[in-house]
Amino acid sequence: FIELDPNDAIAYSNRGASKASLKDNYGAIADYNKAIEIDPNDTGAYFNRGVSKYRLKDYYGAIADNTKVIEIDPNDTGAYYNRSNSKFKLKDYYGAIADNTKAIEIDPNYASAYSNRGVSKHMLKDYYGAIADYTKVIEIDPNDAENYTNRGISKHSLKDYYGAIADYTKAIELDPNDATAYSQRGVSKYYN
Repeated sequence: FIELDPNDAIAYSNRGASKASLKDNYGAIADYNKAIEIDPNDTGAYFNRGVSKYRLKDYYGAIADNTKVIEIDPNDTGAYYNRSNSKFKLKDYYGAIADNTKAIEIDPNYASAYSNRGVSKHMLKDYYGAIADYTKVIEIDPNDAENYTNRGISKHSLKDYYGAIADYTKAIELDPNDATAYSQRGVSKYYN
């Protein structure tokens, strides 16, 4: 399609997505750059370029691209979520919390945003806040073992070993291959 119409931003974005799916993130970025050159308001190209930059550990570049998406569409929850992931990688936990909070304000049932915000709160030793976020995400999606494991880790940090053991046990029930839940349950039983 590009040969037929070299000014088709969608064709470049689509080819970029194909390259990204083949793990050719540099090639994908080149195509997203061309799509953005043709259509500077193409949020999809910025968003996907941000994903490719994130995969290449260019967290500042990913933040910039997600910020551009938010400037164009302030209600794009995925851009806030993705930007929070880059901020987390840069240990900007407060920034990650702010972005996940904004995503939750826009979509109060955005389970992944609650989960990510919980992880950031845990990193800041706000264990009660982390537990509240994990509890909310468990209400939204009670079948995700990882959130029980994470909540158990925060409970363990508060020396609530019984609560931690219960969460790890539930995680194991949902995912019998969750090695972290087995390991952490053993540690909590030791301290209990």
